[in-house]
Amino acid sequence: MNRNAKILMIGMGGLSVMVMFVLIVLVTMSSSFGGSVAVIPIQGQIGYSSSNMLGGSVVNPDEIKEQIKTAEADKSVSAILLEINSPGGTPVASEEIMDEVKDCKKPVVSWISDNGASGAYLAATGSDKIVASNSSMVGSIGVIMDLTNLSDLYQKLGIDRYAIKGGKYKDIGADYRDLTSEEKSMLQTMVDENYESFVANVAQNRKLSKKYVESIAEGQIYTGKQAKKLKLIDEIGGKDQALDIAAKLGGIHGPYKVITMKSSQSFSDILNTLSSKIGYSIGKGIGSLLEEDTIQNMY
Repeated sequence: MNRNAKILMIGMGGLSVMVMFVLIVLVTMSSSFGGSVAVIPIQGQIGYSSSNMLGGSVVNPDEIKEQIKTAEADKSVSAILLEINSPGGTPVASEEIMDEVKDCKKPVVSWISDNGASGAYLAATGSDKIVASNSSMVGSIGVIMDLTNLSDLYQKLGIDRYAIKGGKYKDIGADYRDLTSEEKSMLQTMVDENYESFVANVAQNRKLSKKYVESIAEGQIYTGKQAKKLKLIDEIGGKDQALDIAAKLGGIHGPYKVITMKSSQSFSDILNTLSSKIGYSIGKGIGSLLEEDTIQNMY
């Protein structure tokens, strides 16, 4: 091989390396500059087949999971922001969202606006970062089972209400009679198990000791400022700051687009569903108090 041929081959090799380098830089820049953050609203009670007849919105976890999967599959989306304003929801529904968030391969940031309590807070703990405003309501880690005994009222009104049942405990929690000591013990065991699960999930997701979480998990609602001190959230800030944090985690440098995901649930879907009987929520279960004869086990 003559000298000119060698120089030509070396030059072509060097050119190929330069072309590959430029392509790599362009690919990196395209994924880092001008990327998108997908916003997924979680606003209202969380639950499967649950309608809030008080007029509030209802969040179906299947919708949220589908939106997370869609954002994860979209190459233009670099990160996800969960925009949370929810008092909680049913245990299974809240845990399903939490698990989906944890399994997401892209960075997920949760921003708590007015309210991120109980099951909604549990869902948020699955994210990489939690941001809340100073005055946001955060936490409510605890369990309550809400029962009503109207037997005296029925007697005063002359109403003789009863049930024909098959199974000793089939009418446990019915409002026409009080619970037996055995039934109270059974239900307390259920509440204790749910509480243990709630605390364990928060401890694991927030990288805190179970003992520490138990010390602050007595059902209290904390402000965002208090929650930051208690390590329940990571940052104090508004939606814009939360978006910036998500963009940074997603490797975006410079301007980025914000895409708000829309729910495909129709109004008729909401009207035709029934209220869930067991739910994580604040106090007596916002949005789920209209149903009669309901044992409400709530986070």
